[in-house]
Amino acid sequence: MGRVALVTGGTRGIGAAISKALQAAGYSVAASYAGNDEAAAKFTEETGIKTYKWNVGDYEDSKAGIARVEADLGPVEVVVANAGITRDAPFHKMTPQQWQEVVDTNLTGVFNTVHPVWPGMRDRGFGRVIVISSINGQKGQFGQTNYAATKAGDLGIVRSLAQEGAAKGITANAICPGYIATEMVMAVPEKVREAIIGMIPAGRLGEADEIARCVTFLAADDASFINGSTISANGAQFFA
Repeated sequence: MGRVALVTGGTRGIGAAISKALQAAGYSVAASYAGNDEAAAKFTEETGIKTYKWNVGDYEDSKAGIARVEADLGPVEVVVANAGITRDAPFHKMTPQQWQEVVDTNLTGVFNTVHPVWPGMRDRGFGRVIVISSINGQKGQFGQTNYAATKAGDLGIVRSLAQEGAAKGITANAICPGYIATEMVMAVPEKVREAIIGMIPAGRLGEADEIARCVTFLAADDASFINGSTISANGAQFFA
């Protein structure tokens, strides 16, 4: 049995691609999800990957969920903080609830996911922390002040953890996807999608599998000297 990898938001979209790629690379994978029981059950049926339900925005719920994962599979050695939500609105119309919900999931959720496994990683002298940020955390985006703030904050978490973990054999890195052909993006009107593609020098949307390959690279032993870095996977749309 390979190393244990936890992927939050790991049953759909980019997260599902990451879970499957890590499984193919030999990891024992656990995928967490927030609420879609039907999608999670179907994902497990199709892949054999165990799924676990908890709210990443709640520390005690996350801690208990991770304890279930470790009881089933063993200590988590690779953690991919992928879970994220949007609550888009222009800033002058954004409500405190829209702000807080995104902060709780996208920013505090990273703390809640990594903090419970961090001591074990330190004790064992090995760990991989991979946070899925966003191009909009690098450049900002109209109507996404909340989302952009959290994704930018995720980069600060990674850079700080890298410095704290390096001497203990732990790496922390981020991936900033651009526009990826997920269900959400493909569901927007065709004209809007064409406008998005028009902003991408590569002339196409990214694929979830391309982000997953970035994750498997960063999780590997061969990536041990890459620490505190950000991989921008956006088809040359933005350079940070």
